[in-house]
Amino acid sequence: MEGGLHEAFVDELRDAYDAEKQLLKALPKLADAATSEELRTAFENHLEETLGHVEKLEQVFGSIDETVRGKHCDGIAGIIEEGKSIMEEDFDAATMDACLIAAGQRSEHYEMAAYGVLVAWANTMGHSEAAGLLQAILEEEKAADAKLTALGESGINQQAADAARQRAAEDDQEAPAKRAVATGPKLASGAKKKSAGRAR
Repeated sequence: MEGGLHEAFVDELRDAYDAEKQLLKALPKLADAATSEELRTAFENHLEETLGHVEKLEQVFGSIDETVRGKHCDGIAGIIEEGKSIMEEDFDAATMDACLIAAGQRSEHYEMAAYGVLVAWANTMGHSEAAGLLQAILEEEKAADAKLTALGESGINQQAADAARQRAAEDDQEAPAKRAVATGPKLASGAKKKSAGRAR
């Protein structure tokens, strides 16, 4: 038997429920990796919001008489895996924070798209209670994304850029010395060959 919009809605709802559960484990790791106090606080605050999202989703399930159950969310799993890879990189503190912001915003944008669809479908099917709960989650996801944007633009991105310029300047200063060391033996070798030629 073919499924309809209700079945698709429940499927997406279970996907979102699993995504939030995965993020409950991922957000503390992002917070621990952050060096900026404001960024760490932002991740910790969103962790608390995510706990609330799980509760709201459980209420949504109840409002449409469906069993609370998750379905593995491959999308958020991939985003979390990318975040883990970032934390394994050997970046300076400011660059790491900038990358953590990017990782956080990837998950926010994914969730914003998912909840936008769920709200639209809930409204279409007349699930007003579910729509209200989902809209509340969506607004918190938007606020979290805006907070991360503000943190990046308020100084973290600039600090990362300044660090990159400083490293580039240091590399430029070291380059002549490295070239001199590299060419020194060759020059000496050439001088020996000329000397040997004159001796013959």
